[in-house]
Amino acid sequence: MKKLIISLLLIAPMALSAQKFGHINTQELFSQMPEVSQVKLKMDTIQGQYEAQLASMNEEIQKKMQDYQAQEATMADAVKQIRQQELQEMNQRIQLFYQTAEQDIQKKQQELLAPIHERMSKAIKAVGEREKYTYIFDSAAMVHIGDDAIDATPAVKKELGIK
Repeated sequence: MKKLIISLLLIAPMALSAQKFGHINTQELFSQMPEVSQVKLKMDTIQGQYEAQLASMNEEIQKKMQDYQAQEATMADAVKQIRQQELQEMNQRIQLFYQTAEQDIQKKQQELLAPIHERMSKAIKAVGEREKYTYIFDSAAMVHIGDDAIDATPAVKKELGIK
């Protein structure tokens, strides 16, 4: 039993010293990937299309509101009700369009960014395996990074072809 304890005490420091830890700032790395700027351009185009449609819808409701206000004094009560109902329905359509557009934009962004995240994860894993890291931590979530910690960012950038 005594020999087992002594053996464990001798082996434990060697096992700990064989571990290799690294860190990487995935947010910084992600922002430097060239595909991200392409996605941003696509997303700007999509968002611009939705904004143009929304502006057109708002312009239309503003015009109808102005027409209604200009003619309200001379309108029959039944016509007023119909016009008010039309304006409410238009406003509801605009709200629904806005909500749908927001959801569609988020879905499209996630769809376009997913392969980039996957590529980055594969590169981190490849570097981890090649360089024999026990762990690679995200430095954005780290409270403290010691002087002897290894920054794996340059190796992952090289793996991704980022200069």
